Amino acid sequence: MDEEAEPFLAMADEVSEPVTIGRAVHRGLQLGGRTVVLVVSGIGMVNAADAAAGAIHRYGADAAIICAGSCGGLAAGVAVGDVVVGTETVNVEAHATAFGYVPGQTPGMPASYAADAELRATLAGAVAGVPVREGGVGSGDKFATADIALGLREAFPALVSIDMETVAIAQVAHNHGARFAVARAVSDLCAPDGSEFETHIDDAADRSARVVIAALGAL
Repeated sequence: MDEEAEPFLAMADEVSEPVTIGRAVHRGLQLGGRTVVLVVSGIGMVNAADAAAGAIHRYGADAAIICAGSCGGLAAGVAVGDVVVGTETVNVEAHATAFGYVPGQTPGMPASYAADAELRATLAGAVAGVPVREGGVGSGDKFATADIALGLREAFPALVSIDMETVAIAQVAHNHGARFAVARAVSDLCAPDGSEFETHIDDAADRSARVVIAALGAL
């Protein structure tokens, strides 16, 4: 979302004019001593996959992809403001157990998508004083309110957080052999409505961006 992109734009030394590819908006940035491209995908799995494929096509599979922004906290002990650095990501919408696949596994694809070890380690240790939780990340096409979160906790007990984009980006990266990692900050704990998210989205976006930018300087 634009709210999730704003901290990157505010902290960049240079920002190029935007280029639109499909629905995604691309801007070249100077950040953390590195030249990067900020891609605002739009919300949801299809928008995210389209944006990731467009980025890989434009910049090549050698460019690492880091997914940033906000997420909902699922695991016990996760707090609003924590930054979740994913170890792996799962598609919580996929359910083909009738054919022998595990919950979250799309037929013909891995059960989950592991984050690149170097990117993950760098993100996890990038900023002192920012609480970081490492663990599984889930994604689906539903905003996870309390009733949805209850089912997710039962079906996917290892997940730390939930969002609407990460696994789509991870699957596209997997398909193209691109390195992938995720660092998203918890904006809400899957409350009954979206009010908690709306209250904390700006702070979550800022924390995620600070971790990613610090990691860029260390890579």
